[in-house]
Amino acid sequence: MNVQLNRRQFLSGAALAGTAGLFGSLTSCRAERGPLLPESEWNIPAFLPDRADDGPPLKAGLIGCGNRGLGAAADLLAAAPNVSIVSLGDLFQDQVDAARRKMKEDFKQDIPESSCFTGFDSYRKVLEAGVDMVLLTTPPVFRPLHFKAAVEAGKHAFLEKPVAVDPAGVRRIIASSKIASSKGLCVITGTQRHHNREYIEGYKQVQRGLIGEIVSGKVCWNTGSHWYRMKKPEWTDMEWMIRDWGNWTWLSGDHIVEQHIHNLDVINWFSGRKPVTASGMGAHQRRNTGDQYDMFSVDFMYEGGMNVQSICRQIDGCSNQICEFIQGTEGSWSNREGIKDLRGNVIWKYGKEKSTFKQTNAFVLEHVNWVNHIRQNQPVNQAEETALSTLTAVMGRMSAYTGQDITWDQALTADLDLLPSAPELKDVDMSAYRIPVPGKATGRKDNQR
Repeated sequence: MNVQLNRRQFLSGAALAGTAGLFGSLTSCRAERGPLLPESEWNIPAFLPDRADDGPPLKAGLIGCGNRGLGAAADLLAAAPNVSIVSLGDLFQDQVDAARRKMKEDFKQDIPESSCFTGFDSYRKVLEAGVDMVLLTTPPVFRPLHFKAAVEAGKHAFLEKPVAVDPAGVRRIIASSKIASSKGLCVITGTQRHHNREYIEGYKQVQRGLIGEIVSGKVCWNTGSHWYRMKKPEWTDMEWMIRDWGNWTWLSGDHIVEQHIHNLDVINWFSGRKPVTASGMGAHQRRNTGDQYDMFSVDFMYEGGMNVQSICRQIDGCSNQICEFIQGTEGSWSNREGIKDLRGNVIWKYGKEKSTFKQTNAFVLEHVNWVNHIRQNQPVNQAEETALSTLTAVMGRMSAYTGQDITWDQALTADLDLLPSAPELKDVDMSAYRIPVPGKATGRKDNQR
């Protein structure tokens, strides 16, 4: 199985609010330079060759047939021999039809119409279609519901990030993850940097103490504007929002959660810590649809006094940068430049030319790891860890939306559940989807503490 940190023991026999000590064993200051963690506790993949081992046939179901779902299906097929996609599920018929055609034309996967399902309950039908494993790639608000059903059905699962959009969803993921572990299921998530060989080797150097004790960090995801879909006359309000899901907070979590989670997850992963408080701000200026912000800036204070600056933006015509930077007492690591000493000299950088591995696509490698764990009967579970990284991003959003400092425990226990109890493809009261105004009550749950 993956080499996991001791913090995996969290929540056992304790209330959810008791997770404040989750990373506590990793936050003490060291008087002398040395390894941050012994190698036996490194949180890195155990099975990561170029391609997964062959073995008995594995049948996979795809729940969520949009671009990310099709990409995940293609990555799974590239990762391992003797794996097939045998069932499709999506809310919309046109999505299922397009996915079925692509699977046949591009990947020689001839999926019968009887194994293709539509509607809000299509995920249950896929789980009943004789699959061994499922790819959960719908808009993330549905991830906790679908993961719970997959675990109850005893299916190995791939969860695209983020795994939730709110504290209620995070708690549901954690609960289902516990059950998945008790059943010996293999669960991998879409935080593919954990399967990026360059990041893994950088992680090893940091854990060996090459930059000393971690004291601060910076993460950013600044890009151009997000894709969007204008409403068509034949679409109801609900159908429009779901087809345009990347621009609506209740569906995506806002881009600080849906996209920037990758960067925040790296900080959590490398440091083995969680944030204590978040103080954030943001704004909606140029977005074409939806109720989300275009930019966020959040100051996170982590356990042990580690300060992390988090910025993300989706606006055309601005400078772009995607980065993770970690400062230590003896040097720094970044995804762009490797490791430098305090004078700015590069003292380590990943050398692809020295690697014996040929596969460098982390999107494929996460599925290599997944299939190898399944076939070697070695349970693995990344859902809890990714749930905590999701909550990190959610607490940053909550702070920016409200204009209030938000603590970890406030975020974890907040009564915030954005999933409608019984969603239907009908017109709804769109006045409920207003852009949050910090410091001013808007009726939005994010603005309530």
